[in-house]
Amino acid sequence: MPKNAVSTLARLTAPQSPVNIRALIMHRANGGPTTIFGTRAIKTSNRKLIDNQAVLPILASIGAQWMCRMLRLRGLFCAAVLSQLSAVLAANSFAGSNLYYAAGLYDDDRTTLLTGLNAAGMKVLRVWLDGQSETQKGTNIDPFPDLEPTQICNGVVSCYNDTVLERLDDFMLAANEYGIKLLISMHSFNALQAGDVYGAAYGTEDFYTDDTAQAAFDARLQHVMGHVHTTLGQPWSELSDYIFAFEAENEAMIGSSSDGQQFIEDHQQWQCDRAQTIRNALNGNTGILVTTGGESWMSESVQPDFLTCEYLDVISIHAYGIGDYDTSSIETYVQQAQANGKKLIMEEWGACYFTTENNNCPTGNALPVDTRNTNIQTWANQITAAGLPWLYWQVIPNADPHWGQDYEIGISDVYWDTLMNAAEQASSSPAAFDFSAYLL
Repeated sequence: MPKNAVSTLARLTAPQSPVNIRALIMHRANGGPTTIFGTRAIKTSNRKLIDNQAVLPILASIGAQWMCRMLRLRGLFCAAVLSQLSAVLAANSFAGSNLYYAAGLYDDDRTTLLTGLNAAGMKVLRVWLDGQSETQKGTNIDPFPDLEPTQICNGVVSCYNDTVLERLDDFMLAANEYGIKLLISMHSFNALQAGDVYGAAYGTEDFYTDDTAQAAFDARLQHVMGHVHTTLGQPWSELSDYIFAFEAENEAMIGSSSDGQQFIEDHQQWQCDRAQTIRNALNGNTGILVTTGGESWMSESVQPDFLTCEYLDVISIHAYGIGDYDTSSIETYVQQAQANGKKLIMEEWGACYFTTENNNCPTGNALPVDTRNTNIQTWANQITAAGLPWLYWQVIPNADPHWGQDYEIGISDVYWDTLMNAAEQASSSPAAFDFSAYLL
């Protein structure tokens, strides 16, 4: 074995491979032996996860034929597997943020936000389409209405109020200049529960079970994706340089009954049906991903039928309970996704400002600054160690006023450097899934 292959452990995965090869290569300090393990990770006392840039030269020095012999692969099959292994090894993770009211930002705040996200190396900003009429999280906004402010439009173009879409036309152009794409959530359970036009007509259960409701909602999704960008002159469905992913709804079904998780489990097909609508509207464009929009916690977010839905690319995880940030726990879901050819993303997570339980953060006494900073760094590192990219809930352009449900971090806050460092670490860490083709 090459002498420079010292104390190195690299996790090799091929999540899109039909054989789903996962292997561990151990290079010992004395030049050998080197052992290939199968699908089960073998724990060792002296293993060390290293940067992808160190792994690739080692693989090159070992040689493709040696790899094939050890894996007992031959010919074109060997070449295909090695190609996939190399692609995953070349991929690093990434970080990003959420801002549900991004469409309401004035230019100065938008610049402050994007400058900060760019400085942290963040690559994706998740935005919503729900209308907002007043200051949010201490941010003075330019109000904007719902896409369907007064009635369900059923595809009648003149009925939709496209103000939010036109605001985001400008936002995505600015974001692109900072190396950031948008993840667009086209509705939210929050709006449904608050009694928007769909909530008023169908409530929080029939909306997901009534055929007429689903047809009307599909028309909304098609309208959003067919919106022609006011500057670029192309529909959003073609804007893969600006849009990272589409999802039908934020946290669909989470409060639809007294047992939200059971309702989700019983109605998993709703997600796949909406994903099919999105996929059809993409009209063959594979440069934009289709995601689920997450649920309330890890196990609720990753449903078996989501993993087998042919129209979904990414299963989004929302989690605020700190047990869901445990690396070994996350890795069990990573393995499930890899086995089904899907990707995972920690689409929402956060560190509560208050001394309450992290997943129950309405109000309370402030945590010591050092404690919260430790929480941010520790939990981000744990998520990153499992190979998941993550989007923080949420980075805001102003100082955080510490209103209720406070996970926010302002660009000027004492927590920002910690989050920025965590994001930078994510961008230089190995990923369990290769998102590189979808990032700027």
